[in-house]
Amino acid sequence: WLAAAALARPAAEGGQVVVTADSSLPVVQAVLRWDPAWHAGRELADRVALGFPPASRIASLTGPPAGVADLLAAATLPAGADLLGPVGASEGRERLLIRVPRSAAAALATALAGAQAVRSARKAPDPVRVELDPLDLF
Repeated sequence: WLAAAALARPAAEGGQVVVTADSSLPVVQAVLRWDPAWHAGRELADRVALGFPPASRIASLTGPPAGVADLLAAATLPAGADLLGPVGASEGRERLLIRVPRSAAAALATALAGAQAVRSARKAPDPVRVELDPLDLF
């Protein structure tokens, strides 16, 4: 929104920015204050409190239930890994999130890559999509 607002003419030349969203939303407040750093700081604090990236690393496994279970069984996850789910993703598919501290990010990536390699070598029939720090958590 700030990028779009920056394209408006200056107020002295009759320029205006109209935001029709709820003014209590943090992103709208950032536009009204013209302070993206305030919004970024608030967003980071919220993400740290919730254990979301970039405070932690999250991997998303999406696929048929049997495939997700198989990949999870083949992976040696780092100590302290939190499993969130699985939940239904779409018809015949489910999604599982794995959350680890940032210090275990490389170990999580290595474990999931190794598990995918094992499944590939066995020609596992149920494909599973693995995403690190997916944009959409829900």
